[in-house]
Amino acid sequence: MIKKSGFSLAEVMITIGIIGVVAGMTVPVLISNTNGAKFRNQFKKTVSTLNQAGLMAQAQYEYNFAGAEDKCPSSVEQAAAQHPEDVMTFCSILNGTLQSKTYHGKITNLKRNAKNEEVPYKLETRDTIPDNYTEYLAYTLADGVIVAFHPDAHSCELPIGRRLVQDVFKGPVDNADLSHCVGFVDVNGVSLPNREVNCVRGENKVDAGSNCIVDNNANRLLDVYPIVFHDATVEPASGAAQFVLDTEKI
Repeated sequence: MIKKSGFSLAEVMITIGIIGVVAGMTVPVLISNTNGAKFRNQFKKTVSTLNQAGLMAQAQYEYNFAGAEDKCPSSVEQAAAQHPEDVMTFCSILNGTLQSKTYHGKITNLKRNAKNEEVPYKLETRDTIPDNYTEYLAYTLADGVIVAFHPDAHSCELPIGRRLVQDVFKGPVDNADLSHCVGFVDVNGVSLPNREVNCVRGENKVDAGSNCIVDNNANRLLDVYPIVFHDATVEPASGAAQFVLDTEKI
């Protein structure tokens, strides 16, 4: 008599159940790691793009973010039309150096769809980004990244010999005041989570010795990164953003 080999229905169901449990535990981690790598790489790419814009402005038009004498105009149409050969503003610099960008004026002019309703851009969580971020001016790049900056941004110069410290983003410190030169990058565009990256350990400051560490998980490695414009440079404006920029893997 030949015995038939195979699995019983109960064995198959148990195996499927185990696979389902394992998938339920591992898939969210894989998605989190994938998003984390995407956000980190996109932030690095955007900082590089903005630094190239500052250097290009200096090379082609002989001024940079420090030489921007005026603020961007309140009119979206006027700001979007400014050219660095005609006027010296943040808008003219970015208009003349960035490719395939769109200027929106106030960041709240950006909308996302929520339950079939268009809602203004809003930060769900923030740590170092100020209360008045809703007044910030915003560009979107070709890849959907949002670059936002202070509406009063101009004359953003860090004196020679001075290093960035967190206090200069809040007011004058040792002849350096970059409080009007701060901004942020949202590497995920208008899509959620719209949350500022933060530290799991250490202080969220760019000051030396803050020892900020960011973990590679969905609660820490997020899509919003504070930045500061000065001279021909764009740098992180928080310890968490600095850590993400400086590390290859987290």
